Amino acid sequence: MSCVFCAIVAGDAPAITVYEDDGYLAILDIRPIVRGHVLVIPKAHTVDLTDTPPDTVATMMRIGQRVARAARASELHADGNNVVVNDGEAAFQSVFHIHLHVAPRKSGDKLSFAKGLVVRRDPDREATARILRDALAVTD
Repeated sequence: MSCVFCAIVAGDAPAITVYEDDGYLAILDIRPIVRGHVLVIPKAHTVDLTDTPPDTVATMMRIGQRVARAARASELHADGNNVVVNDGEAAFQSVFHIHLHVAPRKSGDKLSFAKGLVVRRDPDREATARILRDALAVTD
């Protein structure tokens, strides 16, 4: 069985990267709920929370926190973020390589957020990635 996130990590599948270090990758979700929806992925494959080392989960959250700060500090103007791991098929996990979702939110965006759950697209992903990369370069 092939894993799309392992293929992305290997450079065999396309992705728009907003952050990378030796062990982790943060990419724009290909089907974003909102603009700036990022996935934080460990480069080492594990399936879900039950088989992922606690230190890996903690590092995903640290990176997710940086991405969330960048979404707030950037021209995305996030007022908050949904930060979540979908753990298993029953919890809507669709790619079985552990990953953390960071979805920037704005006050009063419930209707557009709900629409995003259905539409799931960003008209300018490259610009969104640039915004987040620039903000990540100055936030810590």
